[in-house]
Amino acid sequence: MKTKIFLCSLVSLFTMACDHIDENDRLIYVEPEPLQRTVLLEDFTGQKCVNCPRGTKVIEQLQEAYGEGIIAVGIHSGPLGFKGNATTLGLATDLGDEYYNHWQLEYQPVGLINRHGAVNYTDWMTKVREEMTKTSTIDIGLDALLSGNQITITVSEWSIGAYDGKLQIWVLEDSITATQTRHDPIDDDNVTINDKNYVHNHVLRAAVNGAWGEAVTFDANESKTQTYQQAVDATWNPSHLSIVAFVYNDNGVEQAIRKVLR
Repeated sequence: MKTKIFLCSLVSLFTMACDHIDENDRLIYVEPEPLQRTVLLEDFTGQKCVNCPRGTKVIEQLQEAYGEGIIAVGIHSGPLGFKGNATTLGLATDLGDEYYNHWQLEYQPVGLINRHGAVNYTDWMTKVREEMTKTSTIDIGLDALLSGNQITITVSEWSIGAYDGKLQIWVLEDSITATQTRHDPIDDDNVTINDKNYVHNHVLRAAVNGAWGEAVTFDANESKTQTYQQAVDATWNPSHLSIVAFVYNDNGVEQAIRKVLR
């Protein structure tokens, strides 16, 4: 009998303890809030493209309006791209041509905004503004450290929900002085000049992890980190380099980030 009384008392004590846990001490799952999306604008441009500086002017206006919320990449390519010769620096690359042909582009300047189809530069403002209203399920961290002739790139991603796509990493260079055909002034169609002192920014130089990146898959609330090494080409100015990383799939670019070398 004493044993039965003791067991009943123990059960009663345990039940009372469970019933009186303060609500502030209980573990409650809170679903993460969607993240702000950074917009990637792939500007398909060329040094022989007389209207391309007009696209650059729109990019400058977007950067002034949205700051780090937009990342522009100048992809010199296509029929108006120039790969250079013995006396003149060219910025077009086989990589740029691969992208230009893959997206079946037909003119320049033209842009991909988070990879939702080709957009004329006159409509970039509107399309970027639309993308700015969207959120993302992925957050990206990026670091790029230059040591000697090697860039060490560390990318970390965290996903709110399940995601299946690719991670792409590019090297960009700013402040390249090279020739550019343009209107003079840019907004005037009457005069065309070959400007040998034109300054090109955010120029795509190389793909670190392949032309189309590499597969990356996330479960809900999963994080991953990758590290890469990239040699600095002799034609690049290390003090003007930056790294861009973005995650994408057939639905477009989910998230992007840019980091200046340090």
